[in-house]
Amino acid sequence: MSVRHTARRCPAAHPEDPTPCTGPVAVTVLDATGAGADGCEHHGARLLASLDRGRVYPLPNAPDGAAIRTFKAADGIRPFCWIDAPRTDPTHLSRAENRARNDR
Repeated sequence: MSVRHTARRCPAAHPEDPTPCTGPVAVTVLDATGAGADGCEHHGARLLASLDRGRVYPLPNAPDGAAIRTFKAADGIRPFCWIDAPRTDPTHLSRAENRARNDR
């Protein structure tokens, strides 16, 4: 089922992610092939968390530290976190959760 949004959101917001933007478009998130999307820090982090070998860069007029905040936030976010399903496989967990499992 697709979620419909009436408010305009940044290009990094996944169509099924119900959350609103939390600020201005400030970062570019790129996948491993170099394809990407500009987004607010919130949706940039959610997109980055869902990519393998993704990268994040600040846009020229971004607030100081935008890319670092986005990168750090993505570390604790599960890939495709808006999907409500059991999450037990390592590919379903955040990078931080996988590190914690490996440190045991």
